[in-house]
Amino acid sequence: MSEINSQKEWRTAVTSNQDGKILIRGYNLDNLIGNKSYAEVCFLLLKGEMPTVNEAKMLDAIFVSCIDAGIATPSSVAARTVFSGGNSLNAAVAGGILTLGDAHGGAIEKSAKMFQDYIKGREDIKDEYIKETAKDMVDDALKNKKRLPGYGHKLHTVDPRTKRLLDVAGDLNFGGSYVNLAVAIADEFKVKKPERKLPLNVDGCIAAIISDMGFDYRLGKGFFIIARSCGLVGQVFEEWMREKPFRRLAPNLHEYDGMPERG
Repeated sequence: MSEINSQKEWRTAVTSNQDGKILIRGYNLDNLIGNKSYAEVCFLLLKGEMPTVNEAKMLDAIFVSCIDAGIATPSSVAARTVFSGGNSLNAAVAGGILTLGDAHGGAIEKSAKMFQDYIKGREDIKDEYIKETAKDMVDDALKNKKRLPGYGHKLHTVDPRTKRLLDVAGDLNFGGSYVNLAVAIADEFKVKKPERKLPLNVDGCIAAIISDMGFDYRLGKGFFIIARSCGLVGQVFEEWMREKPFRRLAPNLHEYDGMPERG
């Protein structure tokens, strides 16, 4: 029998769960419990190796930065509405997670791909190239009316989470070429289109930092899901404790604008 034919249908290098022993990427879970943080083990699961002290701190800061953003986001509205319909906490949280797509949390993946397409394999490029690249990207976006993922925000003219994450990244030595490019693009927007208010938002900032940390862009939505799941649990639990079931929109929040009565 060939080696291919002898392989089992389902294979994983992530976790081994056998009688009396659970291994996460080869590390005994018993030794991780109480000794390693949640962020450290998340890093281990996603990257295959334990993080350095700085990598663990950086990932923890990323998770905290997008853990929740209030009741008005699509994920919170969806989660609380699903629970309000009489469903379980897990169904409600899952409903919220299902809203995390290209327009809600998806900019991390899109932005990281954009950065990595320009820089991957050339992480040691000079500042002059980064500034020139940023200029070309912004000029192209404005000329062709393209939106660059990771820039602009519906609420914040300056995203406070971005500033703090950049400070943390600098302190932990994660302000590399990707972060420099992300900031250079924001600076170029300020020069070219100051009236548009297109700051580097938290999604773009996270995208740049995880790129400097060596993560594949396809994990972008994953980071947001990991962080926001806790926020959704909090939102749904509050709905459970404070609100009556079967919530519906107040009359002043909706209207019918179809055909009048026909007969």
